Amino acid sequence: MIEKITALPLAAYIALTGLFRDLKKDERGLSGVVVAILLILVAVLAVVLIWGFLKDWLVKLWEQIVGATNEL
Repeated sequence: MIEKITALPLAAYIALTGLFRDLKKDERGLSGVVVAILLILVAVLAVVLIWGFLKDWLVKLWEQIVGATNEL
């Protein structure tokens, strides 16, 4: 029984190194999940940049609209 318990860490090490060796040989590229996450991040960044450029213009336009309704 003791021999089996002492052999367990060696078996775990061999299994993990085999797993990592297989991952290193995998040459399929990025998975679909990673690509989807990157596309979402790019879209969010684009929205933030567009909002940064248009914010002042939209605020001025909104003030003109609200000012025109107060004059009515």
